[in-house]
Amino acid sequence: MKTRVTEQLGIQYPILQGAMAWISDCRLAAAVSNAGGAGIIAGGGRDSMWMREQIRCARELTDQPFGVNLGLALPIEDLNAMIDTICEEKPAFVSVGAGNPIPYINRFHRAGIQVIGIIPNTRIAKKVEEAGVDMIVIEGTESGGRIGRLSTMALLENIIPEVDIPVLAAGGIVDGRGLAAAMIMGAEGIQMGTRFLVSEECIVHPQYKEEIIKASDDLSTAIGLSRNKGLRGLRSPFTEKYIQMENEGVETKQLSEFVSGASKRVAELGLGADGMNGLIQCGQAIVQIKEMKTVKEIIEDTIQEAEMLLSNAPQLVRGEPI
Repeated sequence: MKTRVTEQLGIQYPILQGAMAWISDCRLAAAVSNAGGAGIIAGGGRDSMWMREQIRCARELTDQPFGVNLGLALPIEDLNAMIDTICEEKPAFVSVGAGNPIPYINRFHRAGIQVIGIIPNTRIAKKVEEAGVDMIVIEGTESGGRIGRLSTMALLENIIPEVDIPVLAAGGIVDGRGLAAAMIMGAEGIQMGTRFLVSEECIVHPQYKEEIIKASDDLSTAIGLSRNKGLRGLRSPFTEKYIQMENEGVETKQLSEFVSGASKRVAELGLGADGMNGLIQCGQAIVQIKEMKTVKEIIEDTIQEAEMLLSNAPQLVRGEPI
């Protein structure tokens, strides 16, 4: 399956692994890249020394292209240190979000690093394309973790006709049906995060994986949207407490303090006996995640299902039953 995404990144399949803070490390990234996708090391909550170690670790585990994710909402000194490290270590690409990537695009390009923008709306998509970003991931509100307000379907409808660079779809995609649907819409690849959480190579706490496997879709919830700090995951005592505080008009600073450190705690320790360690961050498409698989199995199953669906699609145009 070849698209501009596979050609530009030098990968076999148009599948990027989503960057999940405190979870996506060199081992998961290398496993995805070895299986033909593009693994990503998540820099969220980390420092430049950790990032350097992880990039070097990934290079020992794979000879395939991989990338790193950089959230731009960092103190300027920390951000510059992280950018310097990335430019020195030269992963194949960097995905950037949570801020304006435009001032940094040329800096990465001079180091030979491709830049992928994580995009929540059409206006920003057009701005980063004009600034020279190499491709974009349009991430719908169905995704896990930090979210915007527009759905994946709406973003695909709105953005793809407006840009010429490659577009990947993210948010609510966990299998080949999602990949096939995105390709039919005009995307040239997908980014999956939640599905790789429930993989053998993922280091997240076992309870994190178990909660996703047993969850029903009506457990999906979003907190913080009223403060433009949307965060999606599974309903728990932690989310119920947050929503109560949010609805009672608690100040945004206090809400931020309540959430601070929660991603790390729940990733490393699980929910805890009282369910208050944090939020199991995952997207809304969870019902079909029924078992643990290796990264290789996840990618091969996704590609096989997508290719079958896409090969049958012409029959619909001809009016033939599938």
